[in-house]
Formats: sequence, C-alpha cells, structure tokens
Amino acid sequence: MDRIAIIGGAQLNGSIPVSGAKNSAIKLMAASLLTDEPLRLTNMPRLADTRFLGKLLKRLGVEVTESDGPDGQQTLLHAAEITSGFAPYDLVRQMRASFNVLGPLVARSGQAKVSLPGGCTIGARPVDLHLQAIEALGAKIDLHEGYVYAQAPRGLKGAEITFPFVSVGATEHAMLAAVLADGVSVIHNAACEPELVDLQECLNAMGAKVEGAGTPTVTITGVARLHGATRAVIPDRIEMGTYAVAAAMAGGEVRLTNARPGLIDALLDKLKEAGAGVEQTADGCIIRRNGHRLEAVDIETAPFPGFATDLQAQFMALMTTAKGESRIRETIFENRFMHAPELMRLGADISVSGGEARVRGVEQLEGAEVMATDLRASVSLVIAGLVARGETTVSRIYHLDRGFERLEEKLGACGAQVRRIAGDGEPEL
Repeated sequence: MDRIAIIGGAQLNGSIPVSGAKNSAIKLMAASLLTDEPLRLTNMPRLADTRFLGKLLKRLGVEVTESDGPDGQQTLLHAAEITSGFAPYDLVRQMRASFNVLGPLVARSGQAKVSLPGGCTIGARPVDLHLQAIEALGAKIDLHEGYVYAQAPRGLKGAEITFPFVSVGATEHAMLAAVLADGVSVIHNAACEPELVDLQECLNAMGAKVEGAGTPTVTITGVARLHGATRAVIPDRIEMGTYAVAAAMAGGEVRLTNARPGLIDALLDKLKEAGAGVEQTADGCIIRRNGHRLEAVDIETAPFPGFATDLQAQFMALMTTAKGESRIRETIFENRFMHAPELMRLGADISVSGGEARVRGVEQLEGAEVMATDLRASVSLVIAGLVARGETTVSRIYHLDRGFERLEEKLGACGAQVRRIAGDGEPEL
C-alpha cells in the first residue's frame, strides 16, 4: 500500500483551494435515491469515500457519472428506477455513512435490506438513533444476521423525533427519510452542523419542504415526490482547518481559497490565541506565521459551532512544538487519541488520561516511520512531519485518501517537500 514521505523544514507559501466537503457530498449523493430525475452535484471532491458510495449506489440502480464541467468537478446521479434495495456488508463496511441509504430506500420504495456498518476505530458510533428515527416514521424494523430489514409498504408517516443526544448522522438520516413521508415531521435536539444546512438546501432544491436545519429543531413537511436539481457542495471546513493548521505549523503565508472561514471560527480563534496571524478574505482566509514560536493553548471538542472533533488531531500536532503545556479534551468520541503514540514516535511529549491529553511542547520533532490509525490522525502526522528534522514516512494512508483530495499536490505547490511512495497493492479495508 502507498506511503507518504515528508522532509521537514520548508515553510509554506502560496494558495490552496479547498475542495467540496466530503461529509456533505456523501449525504447529497444518498439524496439521489429519493427521485427518478437526475441530481447534478458540482464542487464534488474525488475521494475514496465518494467512490465507495458511488459503487453502492450503482448496485442499487443509480447511474453515476463523474465529469469536469463548467463549474469544476461534478457528479451526475440518476436513479430512474431502484433496481435493488439490498446494500451488502462488503460495501457498507467500507464507509459507515453508506448506512444512510436505508432511509431513502424505504421512503421511495417501501423496503430495504441494509447491512449494519460494523465497528469503527474511533469509537462505537452506534446506529440505534438512526433506527429509532426510521421506526418513528412508521417503518417496521427487524435485525437479523447483521442486517437491518425495514418495511413501510404503505409509505412513511410524519412523526415527532426526539434524539436523547445530538447525532449528525442520525439527524441527516431522519431528514432524508422524512421528506417523502405523509405529514409533518419534527426533529428535536437535531445536530446543527453546516452540512445539515447544505442537505436542507439540496433537498429543497429538489422540491422538499425542510425548515430549521442548523438549529436544534428541524421541521419537514412531506411531499409526494421530488424532482431533479443542480447543487454545489459546500466547501470542506475540515480540509480548510487542516491546511490552516499546517500553515501555522510550518510557518510562512498560505491563502485558502474557495473557503468559508466562518465555519471554523472556533479553530481560527485558537490559532490567533496561539500567535498565528489570521486574515479573512473575500473567498477564504490567509494564515501567517513568521519566525516566532507559537504559544500553547487548550481546546475542548464540541458540536458545531464548537471546536470540531475532526480537527482535534491536527491541533494536537500543532501543539507538539508550542511553548508551554496544552490540554486537549475530547468530548465527542471515546477513542480518538490513537494518533498520540505515533506523534510521540516523532519526539512529541504527550500523556493521555481518559478523555484528556496533555501536550508539552518540544523544541524540535525528529522524523520517523509512523502509521495512520484513522482519517484525521493520518493528516496530523503529515502536519507534524512538515517541521520534523529529516524524513517522516506515514504508512496506511488509505485512511487519508478517504477525506483529502490531492494533498501532496496542494502542499507541494506551497513549497512542502512531500511525495507519495507507491505500494504494491490496495489495502484491505
């Protein structure tokens, strides 16, 4: 399998265009199951995760066509007919978000058989809330031999859905199912992430009636059918934040374009507190650091608009060379410090106790061979490698390919010494 090698010490100077958001794109792709007309998505990232979902959608009867259009990379999805309601384990296991085809399949065709997604390296991430939402909408749910059998032969019905805790995936899934339900559905304690607003705008462009996304209460008035539409995927706030951290880590000046800095205010505030320069522009922001060492600052992950858990590993990498001690508290996932031991292989001074990590900044990291354990951990090691003395080699980067498009190209264009070392085969996922 491929590896990435980084020779540390080069500052970053230049521009990095931010790709479309993976976490939004895959839910918009699932929305194509809700209509027999084409859904055209622009600003589409080309990632392992979008390819995985495209493969599953084709299995269900969706025509999936990727191309370069006048608005950049685009994907045309056309589910003229649902030819299968079966989503097998060998496809769903490759990406947990594939499970979200369940609701659209039941909403449109009245039945589905979808594999449970299995385990996850960063925590349990159960789908109980997803199933409770689909059941509340009137579907009969049976679990058997690792599969969910869902039936609603007379269609779904509007319902009140109250989540005991905030879940982005369950909120998205409930929205996808409820748009074709008969009557009004109200989701209480809904997640407020911007990807949910993107989903609402896409569904409404298709003829749905959804209100309140981005707030704790989402109201959906069901419609008889949806039609085709064209929508641009929102810029990826996690990619934007990752490159902002990389620029602060390596030093120099990087302009992030096609970005919405308002989506990562919590991170940008912490970068300013640490001593990095942050300047907003018409289409993004500029991150600067020239010469001085950053100061250690504390963070605590939280649902949007708080500090994103998907940026925690990157920020930990940044703090490994900051002046002083920082405390990093993880409140979203119970097992999301697996990158800490790998950063310690580079010379970082980190101690982990439960949901908190203490990072004592060191003067210099040293290059070493390290291994990615999950998507965000993989890029944290690349960020650390940008300043480590000598060469850092990151293995198992298929994790990274799930969520970062042309990373070597984007960093290399700003002066980073980073290259991909081709392996001898695809990894077992």
